[in-house]
Amino acid sequence: MSDVSEPQSSRRALGPSSRSQVPDFQVMTILGRVAELRAAGADVVSLCAGEPGGGAPTAVNARAAEVHASGRALNYTPTLGIAPLRQAIAAHYARWYGLDVDPARVAVTTGSSGAFMLGFLAAFNPGDRVAMARPGYAAYRNILAALGCQVVELDAGPAVRFQPTPALLEEAEAVHGPLAGLILASPNNPTGTMATRQEMAALAQWCSGRGVRLVSDEIYHGVTYGEAGGAERGGTAGDGAAKGAGAGVAPGVCAWEYSTEAMVISSFSKYWGMPGWRIGWMLMPEDLAPAIGGLSGSVSLCPPAAAQYAAVEAFTEQSYAECDAQVAGFARARELVLENQDRLGWTDAAPADGAFYFWAKPGEAMLERYGTSTAYCEALLERAHVALTPGTDFDTAHGEEYVRLSFAAGERDVAEAIERIVAFQQDSSPV
Repeated sequence: MSDVSEPQSSRRALGPSSRSQVPDFQVMTILGRVAELRAAGADVVSLCAGEPGGGAPTAVNARAAEVHASGRALNYTPTLGIAPLRQAIAAHYARWYGLDVDPARVAVTTGSSGAFMLGFLAAFNPGDRVAMARPGYAAYRNILAALGCQVVELDAGPAVRFQPTPALLEEAEAVHGPLAGLILASPNNPTGTMATRQEMAALAQWCSGRGVRLVSDEIYHGVTYGEAGGAERGGTAGDGAAKGAGAGVAPGVCAWEYSTEAMVISSFSKYWGMPGWRIGWMLMPEDLAPAIGGLSGSVSLCPPAAAQYAAVEAFTEQSYAECDAQVAGFARARELVLENQDRLGWTDAAPADGAFYFWAKPGEAMLERYGTSTAYCEALLERAHVALTPGTDFDTAHGEEYVRLSFAAGERDVAEAIERIVAFQQDSSPV
């Protein structure tokens, strides 16, 4: 046994890094509690997560079954994805947007989350300022913060339909200094609002003129309603009737229609109903493609092999038709929520042009009774067995006043949840 020992004062303190100190994603915490309640026998209606209830298209499931039954070795694929899938994704952009995309500019990733990580690493340096709308998806803020970037939140409220504007960007630069990036989500999570064609053009022009990287999150494209996805509110450059867009509505406006300097990120998780398959993609700006390819080989090696082989079948006529039918179901669930808004007593609701979320305040009486949306959601889950998400994940300033209801689970679950929520709010028993 050695007599040599280091002075205690020279020992480096162990513990988590400062960059890892990001808030928990409340949706995942709530899903954990839902699982516990269900394991205990409770009948919980979960409307907290953006998880489509219909699953993957039939052809995708069939191809996955073939792959796994074949006994073939599922080895590494090319780091940016297999060629047939990259080609199919490129063809999808011709179908929906009339864009001629080189498959070499398509990077297949481990979900959209993998695309954000690779894209942010490739585009931004520690200390760079990156703007995003508030309310907005928490993972943008958390990943950027973990990478040492400065997140600049734009207070994008109802007056601008919860979307960033050049004026808000100008104000942000005046206060914080020059921006390196802007994240645009259309449809937005949690509000469902979409950038119009004119708004996308203005933002792309603003970013291009200042050397600001536009990051366009388009994972909810195809999940659009009524006029929300049409030519005026984000449809294709043509007649606004792209094949494959949900319920015959155009899917949304792609940033590459205005600037190929933009980083476009999408996924199979929403329109195709494949969140657990962990497969997404990015349209890479030409100047970032080498960096993204190099990083991908170290960060993830490659996307999941079986999911890639199966995902090629997501672009068949049958698969588009099945996904459109699922979007029609989302539309019916959305209408059910809108029709019952007065019964719920919820106020200040966003219009939900796309995606499958309803963002609103749970009413003055409920906020007075429970104090915060977090407390309201906790009580609703424990007593009425309905899971919603408090707004704190999405809005660091006003989140305790809002809740997000996901109607991705479908019309039946939404109908049951509404009745339980109304009964819960009418219950006069002590908290």
